[in-house]
Amino acid sequence: MFFILAFLKRTSLREASEDERVEGSVSDGKVAGRDVVEGEHTGGPMGLQAVDRAMHRYADGDDAAFGEVFGSLAPRLRMFLRRLGCTLDVAEDLTQETFLRMHHARGSFARGKAVAPWAYAIARNCFISHSRSGKAKLARASVDAEQVELSAGASNSVEQESIARQSAEVVSRALAGMTPARREAFVLLRYEGMSVAAAAQIVGISEGALKIRAFHAYEILRGALAGMEGEPDNPRSNQLAVET
Repeated sequence: MFFILAFLKRTSLREASEDERVEGSVSDGKVAGRDVVEGEHTGGPMGLQAVDRAMHRYADGDDAAFGEVFGSLAPRLRMFLRRLGCTLDVAEDLTQETFLRMHHARGSFARGKAVAPWAYAIARNCFISHSRSGKAKLARASVDAEQVELSAGASNSVEQESIARQSAEVVSRALAGMTPARREAFVLLRYEGMSVAAAAQIVGISEGALKIRAFHAYEILRGALAGMEGEPDNPRSNQLAVET
C-alpha cells in the first residue's frame, strides 16, 4: 500500500505541468457537419491490450506491473474527469483515488476482461461521490475550450482558425450546459472512443438508454453550432445518429 501512495505522489508532481496539453492522438469525427477532433490519450506507446496484460499481472500480485497500468490509464482518466467538469486539481485527486480503489479491488478484477471500462467506471464513481459530497459544490460543469479542439491544418488561414476556435467555444458551452448524463454519454463515445456497449457498461444502463442520452447530446451540439452560423435547424438533413 505504501508503494502505491509513494508512486502516485511522484507521478503527480511529474505530470502536474502536463495536464493542460494532454490531448493524445486524434481521429476525425462529425458534429453538425463540422470536423471535431476526438482526443484519445493512449498514455504512451503501450496500447490497451498491453495494459490489460499488465493489469492481469498486477491482479495476480505483481506490484511492479502497477507502473505500466498507471502510465497508460492515468492520462486518459484524468482528461475524462476534466471533461466531466472537474478542475485540474480535483481531476488529479480523483485520478489518484481511482487507482487506490483499483488497488484495493484488484483481487476481484475478472481475468480476461479489459481493464479500461473497469477503470473508467471506478473513475466515474469517484466523480459522482465527489460531486455529492458536502465539501464539493459543483454547479454547472465548466468544460474548457482547450479540451474541445476542432481540426485545423497547418495551411488554414487566420480566419479559418478563428472560426474553428469560435466553434470550439460554442461546443464547450453546449457541453457545460448539458445534464451530466448526456455529457458523460457524449464524452465516452466521442472523446474516449468507447463503443456503445462499453459506455453503457461503464454508466450502468442499457445500450438503448445510452444511445438516447448521446443522441440528445448530439442534437444540442448540432443546434448550438447551427445557431452560431444562423443556419436553419433541419433535423432531416443534419440529424446525428449514434454509431454502434
